[in-house]
Amino acid sequence: MTLAEARVGFAVCGSYCTFSQVFPVLEQLTEQCLSIQTIFSERAAQMNTRFGLAAEFLARAEQYTGCAPILTIRDAEPIGPKKLLDVLIIAPCTGNTLAKLAAGITDSSVTMAAKAHLRNGRPLVIAPSTNDGLTTSLRNLGELAVRKNVYLVPFRQDDPVKKPASLVADMALIPSAAQAALEGRQLQPVLLAPNT
Repeated sequence: MTLAEARVGFAVCGSYCTFSQVFPVLEQLTEQCLSIQTIFSERAAQMNTRFGLAAEFLARAEQYTGCAPILTIRDAEPIGPKKLLDVLIIAPCTGNTLAKLAAGITDSSVTMAAKAHLRNGRPLVIAPSTNDGLTTSLRNLGELAVRKNVYLVPFRQDDPVKKPASLVADMALIPSAAQAALEGRQLQPVLLAPNT
């Protein structure tokens, strides 16, 4: 299956500083894919930050996809039994969500969407963005990297000098990583050279 033929889930977590990189990719995907359903974590759906207003991001997602984002655990649960998605992308995926996915904790719309989707043996694509990627979150990232049907968007240290433990996916690689995942392979290389 090609990405253009796929029913894509696009889950957004609260790494607000990466929204400026993630939303152009979401818009690009809506022009390429059969259908896209967004899912917002509760924090991403409600919190206004210096990076923008939550309501504006929700409105953009609905404008791009033509459908309202999923915002609750209850509304995310049918993704599994109804087999609504061919691939689910979590971008950005925070350290908090990485930890919950690694531990099997399902207490948010995004983690429920992932759990429901994975029960069908379909690919989950994770684009990490966390300031503790090389410390506390490293164990969780490693745990997810070896799980069946879980794929990573290639990532790097985004600022090795000022934030030496921080990792962020190259969001421009989301479409390529999702296509590779649909083919059952991990996009390589997973580790990218740091930004200079």
